[in-house]
Amino acid sequence: MVMENGPKPYLGMTLCAALVLSLTGCDYWPPALQVQIEQLRSEIQAVTREKTQLQLEVDELSKAKQDLQAQLNQLGQVNREQSGMITNLQRQAAALRTKTVKATASARRSAKPAAKLASPKPAAKQPVKKKSVSTR
Repeated sequence: MVMENGPKPYLGMTLCAALVLSLTGCDYWPPALQVQIEQLRSEIQAVTREKTQLQLEVDELSKAKQDLQAQLNQLGQVNREQSGMITNLQRQAAALRTKTVKATASARRSAKPAAKLASPKPAAKQPVKKKSVSTR
């Protein structure tokens, strides 16, 4: 007697059992594995809270940066305007200085001839009169 059906029926049953087990999965978790899973979940929650907090800080800092950038731009514009005004005032001051120097120089020139004409000529020396001393 030759066994032709020997390995085939066991092979089919083994494959069928493996298929059923793979579809249903295993619901048994060892206690040590459950503890590790809970630790990992709590760490994930802590990291998630920290990430949320850091994201809020990043958002606040971004807003502060934008506000400071706006102030910087505004102050830069004011600085440029005031620099222009300073330059303009310096030009006006230089122009006034030159006008003052010219006016002073022309006043000195015109004052010298007028002073020469207006100054009286010294009078000729008159003899000094002596008082007579009376004796008593």
